Amino acid sequence: MCDELTAADNHVYLTGISRRRFGAITGAAGLSLALSAPADAKVIASRDVSITTPDGKADAYFVAPSAGKHPGVLIWPDIMGLRPAFRQMADRLAQSGYAVLVVNQFYRSTKAPFLAPGEAFDQPEVRAKIAPFTKALSPDGTTRDATAFIGFLDAQPQVDKTRGLASTGYCMGGPMVFRTAAAVPGRVRAGATFHGGGLVTDQPTSPHLLIPSMKAQYLIAIAANDDARAPTDKDALRAAFATAKLSAEIEVYAGTMHGWCPPDSKVYNPAQADRAWERMIALFEKTLA
Repeated sequence: MCDELTAADNHVYLTGISRRRFGAITGAAGLSLALSAPADAKVIASRDVSITTPDGKADAYFVAPSAGKHPGVLIWPDIMGLRPAFRQMADRLAQSGYAVLVVNQFYRSTKAPFLAPGEAFDQPEVRAKIAPFTKALSPDGTTRDATAFIGFLDAQPQVDKTRGLASTGYCMGGPMVFRTAAAVPGRVRAGATFHGGGLVTDQPTSPHLLIPSMKAQYLIAIAANDDARAPTDKDALRAAFATAKLSAEIEVYAGTMHGWCPPDSKVYNPAQADRAWERMIALFEKTLA
């Protein structure tokens, strides 16, 4: 089982969250709140896409402003996968002037969405459903995927290849952002992780060990209860970014629980999610020129 999944699963048992509570956090498949559009929102156009990777065909969602060329952004979802909440988030980002690809990281095993309304990770049958999907993931596979997904973005007429790309990730998507930035350092100039799981481990494949291979600047938004579980992770990240001479805004968001950013989460914190979103946009404006 890959370190990304192990770290994500560990949140269930190590943060003091019960399985039932974790299901409430990540499994509200039928719950979705409308996200506010940015000021001067651009008209956007979207489509479902299929992307050829070395390991098969990945289903994904692509959305961009209807006119012009824009910086590309690759989004890695949390363990509940590509679903309406992440489409909303991609639309909102596209309205701000970005060409956005949200992927189904479990494409080797299933198409998205793979959960029905009401299904949640605390349900034994749901855990049994997802377990084989996660076993098909690996750090090397993520690196192959990231290269293919960025290649797809660069082939789109809506993407301005003269400007840098960004990648964002949620929960298990956090390590995938690190692997993306290390896989294609010449293109990825910004990374943002939100309640990322397993960014720092004691394994030789730990994502934080990839920081010297990156050229990206970072936003790392940490849930308060994740920080309580692993209070030294942020220090290890700060030290690694400082050694690599890369800028990184690393902050614990007070009052938040793991999973607070997607709008279909029952611990969705609108105020803190919006603040993290604004910091992400500020990072993109600075780095993707």
